[in-house]
Amino acid sequence: MTNSHTQILSRHWTQQLSDSIKAMGPGMLMAAAAVGASHLVSSTRAGAEFGWQLAWVILVVNLLKYPFFAAGPYYTAATGESLLQGYLKQGRGYLWLFTGLNVIASVASTAGVCMLTAAMLTQFVPLPIELLAFLVLLTSLMLLILGHYSLLDRLTKVIMFALTLTTLVAAALALDHVKPLSRDFVSTSPWEWAHVGFLVAMMGWMPAPIEISACNSLWLLEKQKNAPVTKAQALLDFNLGYILTALLAVVFLALGALVMHGSGEHFSDSGAKFANQLISLYSKVMGSESQYLIGLVAFLCIFSTTVTVVDGYSRTLDAAWQLLRNPNIPYTHASKKLTAIMLSVSGLGLLLILFFKGALLPLLEFVMILAFMSTTIFAWLNYRLMTSQQLPEADRYGPKMKWLSWVGLAYLTIFAMLFVYWYVAIKA
Repeated sequence: MTNSHTQILSRHWTQQLSDSIKAMGPGMLMAAAAVGASHLVSSTRAGAEFGWQLAWVILVVNLLKYPFFAAGPYYTAATGESLLQGYLKQGRGYLWLFTGLNVIASVASTAGVCMLTAAMLTQFVPLPIELLAFLVLLTSLMLLILGHYSLLDRLTKVIMFALTLTTLVAAALALDHVKPLSRDFVSTSPWEWAHVGFLVAMMGWMPAPIEISACNSLWLLEKQKNAPVTKAQALLDFNLGYILTALLAVVFLALGALVMHGSGEHFSDSGAKFANQLISLYSKVMGSESQYLIGLVAFLCIFSTTVTVVDGYSRTLDAAWQLLRNPNIPYTHASKKLTAIMLSVSGLGLLLILFFKGALLPLLEFVMILAFMSTTIFAWLNYRLMTSQQLPEADRYGPKMKWLSWVGLAYLTIFAMLFVYWYVAIKA
């Protein structure tokens, strides 16, 4: 091969890599929405309380939910339409069903991630957590209204990289700080009736609520306004983001298992105390001098999650209302009512935070359980769309994705029924 051919081939691969990096965004935004309460709270608690026993559960849950999350980029890349337009094509009732559940999910999810962000902020600002939650929401709204998608896109990539690097370093250092468990110590089994609520909560937001797939779909359409995104690039972006969230969930579990499991210490329900305990996990292995740096990275991570959640849910509600009102006009851009929707979702989320009076873990458990109980319906809507006749056969889910979808739907349904039985017959 001549030097000229080598140079041409090198430029070709360099250009492909550059285009792929530029196309990334929606998948990273989904990862930012995922790496929040489900990772920092549920995964870390799982490791702290049960050691490594739930590591395989986290991986299996991510695998079984994959077809339902993948519907976002798959459908949008194939049709140039959002998932919401797909629901509408199947019938107005399907879009109404999604919208009704999404209104509830938007308020609950916003409250959950905002409370966690405020809890992290208590490590720097000595103010009541409710007031900090208000300030977090106000700042999020200002960023979204003034900066829109492009700012959110750039901010998320930087924060996700910083969090991933910090967490991997902390987990690696924790391997050298493992204290041997006493001989008479016996790990608590997560497979007892008393822990059904925690298991369901952990799986409810692992890696994120399934309705985020609709947000991912709209983010992809928004991304395509700034730069062309091929189907292959969209799927690569999604898969990288999804794999990253799954691996990070196991890493957070490892931190809890290596540093906190068997120590006799348990996470507090108080938001401020929980944040302090979480940061202490990192500082125990990275040194006390790293405490403020770790706190800043964790805060920025959860703050980006809050911004992403407010934007994503509000955008899907805005798109849904537009399509329901004018079904013959395809949704192409955010309406003037998007800001009002953001304000409404944020306001209702703040009221939910005030109702729980700073009790972080009970609020998050409530939100995650609520997400799990509705996730079967969201999953079914996506499966129905990706196997419908309105899609060209080449773009529909094949036998492997159909099989994985059915297993996933069965798992979601069985655990939802199990939780109802536990709540009514056992807990009561």
